[in-house]
Amino acid sequence: MRPDTETVSSRGETVGPSNGFDAWKALQKATDKKRADIIADIVGHPKGAPSVEELTYMNPRLSDDAIRRHLKTLADVGVVQLLEFEPGERTGGFPYQFFELSAEARALFDQNGLFPEEAWTRQWQSVEKTPRIRDIEAMPRPSPGDE
Repeated sequence: MRPDTETVSSRGETVGPSNGFDAWKALQKATDKKRADIIADIVGHPKGAPSVEELTYMNPRLSDDAIRRHLKTLADVGVVQLLEFEPGERTGGFPYQFFELSAEARALFDQNGLFPEEAWTRQWQSVEKTPRIRDIEAMPRPSPGDE
């Protein structure tokens, strides 16, 4: 199946040109090695929505700024979406922004056999984490509708 054709996600949502998601552009941006590593870490995260700090820990060769640039690129093509706590709900010293795959990206990746959740979950779990990263990993995440 061509990546620019319309399909339906596992949630019953239309995925394709009719809703503004360009599968071809998403695949182009997602297949960059560094961005693919970031996507794999998002998929493997126990809550499916890591913070920049967690992603930097998992990708030590990339700076926070580099991670943010890659996340912006992925968000611009609809692969990831930001989950953010409101100012009154933020916990001092801890992240308040997290990133998850969009439903369209998950459906596209599933359709093309990319970023299987089980494999990347095992990878995430195999990495030894600092106490700070374990604390962040255990934090609740805002719901998509909370922004």
